This record gives sequence, C-alpha cells and structure tokens, in this order.
Amino acid sequence: MSVDDALPEQTRRRRADKGHTAGVKAVAAAAGVSLGTVSNVLNRPEMVSPLTRAKVEAAMASLGFVRNESARQLRAGSSRILAYLMLDAGNPFFTDVAKGVEEAAQAAGLSVFLCNSNEDVDREADYLDLLEQQRVQGILITPVDQNSSRLRKLPSRGTPVVVVDRALDDAEHCSVAVNDVLGGELAITHLLELGHELIAFVGGPNTIGQVVDRRDGARSALEKNERSAKALIELTTGALTVAEGRGAGQRLAGLPVDRRPSAVFCANDLLALGLLQQCVSMGLRVPEDVAIVGYDDIEFAAAAAVPLTSVRQPRQLLGRTAAELLLDESSNPDHEHQRVTFTPELVVRTSTRGAI
Repeated sequence: MSVDDALPEQTRRRRADKGHTAGVKAVAAAAGVSLGTVSNVLNRPEMVSPLTRAKVEAAMASLGFVRNESARQLRAGSSRILAYLMLDAGNPFFTDVAKGVEEAAQAAGLSVFLCNSNEDVDREADYLDLLEQQRVQGILITPVDQNSSRLRKLPSRGTPVVVVDRALDDAEHCSVAVNDVLGGELAITHLLELGHELIAFVGGPNTIGQVVDRRDGARSALEKNERSAKALIELTTGALTVAEGRGAGQRLAGLPVDRRPSAVFCANDLLALGLLQQCVSMGLRVPEDVAIVGYDDIEFAAAAAVPLTSVRQPRQLLGRTAAELLLDESSNPDHEHQRVTFTPELVVRTSTRGAI
C-alpha cells in the first residue's frame, strides 16, 4: 500500500483537486505514527529511532510535505534567519562581505536575507522596520546613517544588531571595521613618496562615515609629512559609483594643466575605476599624467586595463567576524559587545608606479 492509499479518501481527493500541501496530520496518518513523533523528526530527530525516522521521512517525501517555517517562527518568537542590510549591492565589496556572512550563517544552520539600502536613508529605515517585524534573529548593517534612532533602539527591543565596515563607539552594538583613517594615510603617503605635490581626493557624500574617515586620513598624512592642507583638492561626489567616478574624471581633466593634480585618491574602487576610464578616454596617461589609488581592492581592481593600486580590506573576514559576533549576541546571555578593527594594506599596481 502506498502512502497516498493510507490517507482518508477526502484528503486524497482534496490534494488531487487543489494541489493541497500535506500537513503534519497527514504525514502522521501516512506513517502510522503520532503527531508528537512527526514533531520530533522535524525538531529533535535524535530522539526518534532510525527506522521510525525513515518511515516519517518517506511519508513526507511522498506527500510533498513542506515544513511551515512561518508557524515555527511564530511559536518560537524568532526566526532562523540573519539579515545583512548593505550600503550598495552594486559594489562588489559588499557582496564579498556578504559571502563571509553566509559562511558563518551556514555553519550555524541559518539562512541570510540580503537587503540593499542603496545609500538611501529612508530605504534603510523601511528595511529595519520590516526586518524587525519579521523577527529575524539579528541584523548586520553597513549604515547610511550610523546615528539612526531606529538602529539604536533595535537591541533594546530584542533584535541584536552588529555594524559592519563602520566602527561605533557605543554600548549598544558590536562593530567590525577597518581602520579607514590609516587607510587614507597609506594612500596619500604612497603618493607623496612618489613625488606628487598636488593630490585630489574623490569621494562622497560626506554623510557616509567611511568617506569622512578616509579623507581625514588623507589630511593626516599631509600633516605628518609637513605638507600644506592646500595640497589636497577635494572633488565631492554624490555617490560611490563608477558613473560618479567618470564625472570626477571629467572635472579633473578639465582643470588647467598648471592646477591639475598629478595624483588622485578615491574613496573606493568603483570611483577609481570610473575616473581611470574617463581619464584614459580624454587622453590622460595613467600613471604618467595622473596616478590613481582606489580603496577596497575588489577583484576588478587588479583586472582593470591599467591595474589599480588600492587599499585592501579583508572583505570576507569582515562579514564572517560580524556574523559570528551577531550569533554570539543572539544566543549567549553573557555576551559582551566588541569593537573589532582590522588593519588595511596598500597594494601597489600599475596605476601609480607604471610597469612594475
């Protein structure tokens, strides 16, 4: 007798007519076990004998049983899902961070929701509200607005939050970041050592903390090398994208030769790659006419037509470490908030030193 034959006639007819999804009662009837046994197979399989477990699993497969995770979440009060709310899904840096998050989540038997604020404060706020309503186990976020009241209230309402790629000096959150001030110093010191006297900083908007820190690092390097602050020309962008980088490249190329910076430090690699494309298209040689340093060291940096010098961040390690902190906070009553800061590394390529 098949599993379907063991079902009441009314149930079989309803499933055939309407594509009805079998529930735990149908599974129990088909396998000839109690509802409690089915529940144990789903939630505590080690408590069920191998023979009985195999019988229940066979019934589930035959009936096309799909576990109702929403109902389980409602009973438990939380889900087995982490969320990562990233700043820009179009930037490979954040997708690399997400890979690290997924590694840690998978090892813990959890799933990951990936959300994209697209550098929009309102969109970020909407996602935070939605994720809290969905009772996710915790939220990882690279914030547009690190001072968001929603962001700061979530932990006190039961949703742990870990801030990624941004250091927060507060008592409510763990954070995992790279020392972006040091990263800016590394980039500008490298350009000064190559003999550049006038350097452009390309980045924005200035509401993004990473941009501010990298610019502050650039200014710090000038001061440490006893150079005037006027040696840094700021070209502010509306976003951290390739298109904005092209626009900055056009502005740079349009400056009179005697006032044109001979080197550029960009707040991320997408800006640097757009700027590089625009400069080359307008006849400027890289690095002979303009040297370029990016930030993040995404995969495309090394693969560019002119390989890009960049400040490297440990992208997947950032995500994995942040997720591990979030998992600890959500399950460990003795959890203590941590502020983890990694050290950046300058990777020198053709865009600043030519053929090396």
